Amino acid sequence: MVLNPDEGGVVAYTEYFGLTREPFSNAPDARFYFNSEQHSQALVRLMYAVDSNQGLAVTIGGVGTGKTTLARRMLDNLPEDRYESSLLVMVHSGITPDWILTRIAMQLGVESPDEDRLPLLKQLYDRLLEIDKAGKRAVVLIDEAQMLQTRELMEEFRGLLNLEIPGKKLLNIVFFGLPEVEDCLRLDEPLAQRVAVKYHLQSLSLATTKSYIKHRLQIAGAGRMLFAPEVIPVIHRYAGGVPRLINTICDNCLFEAFMRKLSEVDLKTVHSVAGDLGLLSQPLSSGSQGEAHGDLDEIESMLDRLEQQI
Repeated sequence: MVLNPDEGGVVAYTEYFGLTREPFSNAPDARFYFNSEQHSQALVRLMYAVDSNQGLAVTIGGVGTGKTTLARRMLDNLPEDRYESSLLVMVHSGITPDWILTRIAMQLGVESPDEDRLPLLKQLYDRLLEIDKAGKRAVVLIDEAQMLQTRELMEEFRGLLNLEIPGKKLLNIVFFGLPEVEDCLRLDEPLAQRVAVKYHLQSLSLATTKSYIKHRLQIAGAGRMLFAPEVIPVIHRYAGGVPRLINTICDNCLFEAFMRKLSEVDLKTVHSVAGDLGLLSQPLSSGSQGEAHGDLDEIESMLDRLEQQI
């Protein structure tokens, strides 16, 4: 909500453009899920890994490429009548093996987890047997898996994957993380060798960026395209095809267009927003999906800076 510069009242740019909600918020919202080709391919492969009891699957992507969105989408695709599933987010690197074991046990339905490791493992194993007898599959999704930075943690996950009965694994685990998750896996080579499915998320191509922007506008109730055709390649270039950056740029552009009383976002507005966000000095290179889109550290630093400004 902002002050209307003419009337002194409070109004949102959503009202100005006839939208029902903000189209480019970076807050997780399943309504805005964009089923791009690569996200669709990733989900198909991950569901295959789970349904065929492959054990361990990994999804890797750069900052802001939609890993968390995909993890939540996968969780939504695991109905309760067929799966016992949970999503755990690793919020810092100080996580311990005991914390992981206890949290997974609780998420999968172990009541009153024992404080001692061996009894807790027995509780978890018994619970996994119950899940299997009920005709379900146990699935644990781990987001921000690059935070699992010790050999002990990797060994813990390898031990969890050893919970099985003849001919069948009782637990499937899916990691979602930055490229550094590869380094984490290498801390325990036997675990790295157990990765059955691995998929890499790339930045969006120009064509997919255009579809992505249109999709989010439509979900937000837009009756028309609010960005002039010539600005889409510029937004793509500054964002490097990274969905989170595309959202940040587009949101600010709509706000600026509202303040300037424009009917659509023009090039002048995009360049002004890029300057305000600190993107003009080192614009990220354009390119197609699968190509490098700037240094990962540069993108991560930029996203951190933008989030501090919001």
